[in-house]
Amino acid sequence: MSLNLDDIWKKTLNLIKTELTEVSFNTWFKTIEPISITENSIILGAPNEFTKGILEARYLTLIKNAIKQVSGKNFEIKFLIPGEEMGNDFGQTVKNEEKEKIADNTPKSQLNPKYTFDTFVIGNSNRFAHAASLAVAEAPAKAYNPLFIYGGVGLGKTHLMHAIGHYILNQNPNATVVYVTSEKFTNELINSIRDDRNVEFRNKYRNVDVLLIDDIQFIAGKERTQEEFFHTFNALHEANKQIIISSDRPPKEIPTLEDRLRSRFEWGLIADIQPPDLETRIAILRKKAKVENIHVPDDVMLYIATKIQSNIRELEGALIRIVAYSSLTNREVTVDLATEALKDIIANNKPREINVDLIKEVVSQHFNVKVEDLDSKKRTRAIAYPRQVAMYISRELTDLSLPKIGDEFGGRDHTTVIHAYEKISKDIKKDPNLKLKIEGIIKEVKGE
Repeated sequence: MSLNLDDIWKKTLNLIKTELTEVSFNTWFKTIEPISITENSIILGAPNEFTKGILEARYLTLIKNAIKQVSGKNFEIKFLIPGEEMGNDFGQTVKNEEKEKIADNTPKSQLNPKYTFDTFVIGNSNRFAHAASLAVAEAPAKAYNPLFIYGGVGLGKTHLMHAIGHYILNQNPNATVVYVTSEKFTNELINSIRDDRNVEFRNKYRNVDVLLIDDIQFIAGKERTQEEFFHTFNALHEANKQIIISSDRPPKEIPTLEDRLRSRFEWGLIADIQPPDLETRIAILRKKAKVENIHVPDDVMLYIATKIQSNIRELEGALIRIVAYSSLTNREVTVDLATEALKDIIANNKPREINVDLIKEVVSQHFNVKVEDLDSKKRTRAIAYPRQVAMYISRELTDLSLPKIGDEFGGRDHTTVIHAYEKISKDIKKDPNLKLKIEGIIKEVKGE
């Protein structure tokens, strides 16, 4: 019989639909795309790694049997996610036109097809960064160059960078757009030095129309990488090419970053992204449910948005987890089911009870002193400075009055606490490494 993959897959879906609940079918099968067929194998596209894992672990036998029933043949099944290449065993036998199709998409495969402006949810926390990104996408190298986007993990920086890339390519398919993480940039630089391919490396990153470099903070302290990126930046900027950079903090707060790079990062526009508010979190969940073609009741959306406040990645992950839990247990999605599915995540997200004893314990570990030393009368710098840091953090993280904080540190006067707070505040502004260290201590105290 003639093997038409689209026909086979449509008939296969009709069979599978009779074997599953509506929730399970819509969750795991509506987003699968047939990619290619050979004499012995079929390749199906899954939207993400999580879905791919569920399909392989739970539904592979069902899919194979349904395809056999439709086609009369035993096919080997492989799932691919966006940007993933086919292994040699499949790649050697794919039809020539399919090979050409994959090859045509190779330059764009570095961009996640789901990260577009259409799928980005705008709220008060990211409105400015979104507007800046759209302005750059509409007029590369004419609006803001460079565009520097910063914010915490999972808040949408990478999404905006990919969206810029997609928009520019849609407007100008011949544009050369390169997206790279700073870690990959460093690794490629190291390999080019080792293999004597410096010219090839430089041509790759300096002969582009748009360079998107993610997580730039990781080049801090890497002298050779900073040197190379400095010259790459200059070459692109002088050629009037667009540069977009992301980081988890603004340029002035990246420690051990060369001043000449820091100043260049500040030439254009700096836009920050803050954690989303409740309304934006709900909107993000609704958008995710629509994209993944899954149905989740509004009260469950509200429950997730109330419990998961840290970042978008965790928020969307919680939604997928609940739907998967519903499918695997054959139960409807309810708040009770969501509570079960997220019990360990919610437990980890509960705010930690913060008191001075906890602060002193964490500070003493970081400065390698004893907790009792912080309460003692010792005034050596090795003891006094950690004590001042602990007082500063106590003032920042607790509601205790100044006299009460002083009491917690061996009965010291409130003026001592004021002096400690002012001193550490000044030191943080002058020393980015100290700022970074104290931020780390505060995160540990909070249990983050």
